[in-house]
Formats: sequence, C-alpha cells, structure tokens
Amino acid sequence: MKKILKKYEEIIRYLIIGVLTTIVSLVVYYLLVYTIFNPKKALELQIVNIISWIVSVTFAYFTNRHFVFKKLEKATIKEAFNFYLSRLSTLGIEMLMMYLLVTILNFNDKIMKLIVQIIIIIFNYILSKFVVFYKKERN
Repeated sequence: MKKILKKYEEIIRYLIIGVLTTIVSLVVYYLLVYTIFNPKKALELQIVNIISWIVSVTFAYFTNRHFVFKKLEKATIKEAFNFYLSRLSTLGIEMLMMYLLVTILNFNDKIMKLIVQIIIIIFNYILSKFVVFYKKERN
C-alpha cells in the first residue's frame, strides 16, 4: 500500500489541492450568485465565472507550487505567468462549457459548475505538470 501511495503521491496531492481549489471556486461562485449576480443573465454568469476563477487560480498557484510540485527555488514571474496563462486557456474552456450548458441548453448552473470543474481539474493537472512546473531530469 505504501508503494502505491508513494508512486501516486503527486497525483494524490494534486487531487487534494484540486478539490480545495474547486471548493474555493464554488464558494466564491455561490456567494456571488446568491447575493449579487443573476446567473440567468449570460453576462453576469460570465462575470461570476471570472471572479471565481481569479480567486481560485491565485489559491491554486501557491498551493500547487509548494504542496504538489514542491518547488523550492524562488518563484519567477515567468512561472507565474505560465501558470496563469495555462489556467486562462482552461477558463476559456470553462466559459464555453458553462455558456453551452447553462445559457443554451438551460441546465442548472450550480450542478453544471460542479461538473465542469471536474473536467477543468484534469486539464489543469496536465498543463501544470508538463508545462508550468515541468522538472528537467538531471544526469
């Protein structure tokens, strides 16, 4: 069992942080749609998505950097830029999916937000692992 945990340690850590990041995103989203914004209005739905994205991506950058990928050296602007850029690409996917599922197909926005977040977690892991926090093997 320990061998399995060790083998998949990074993925397990990423999933934990992914769940926490999703919770941050959902809490911000739900707070905003229950207090300020109307998700039935397409523009307001996207504004809420962007706000929840900014908060959750900032949380994700610091937690992924330190807890998941264990980067010890000082953070660079290039690394942070690449992280936000990779997350910006998945934001586009998320916004498109929310627009199609909620605005066009009229599914429940709260349920769709949760489903879409699961898909985005997978895309974000791939981009973080192989683009942003990529570790070159040393000989």
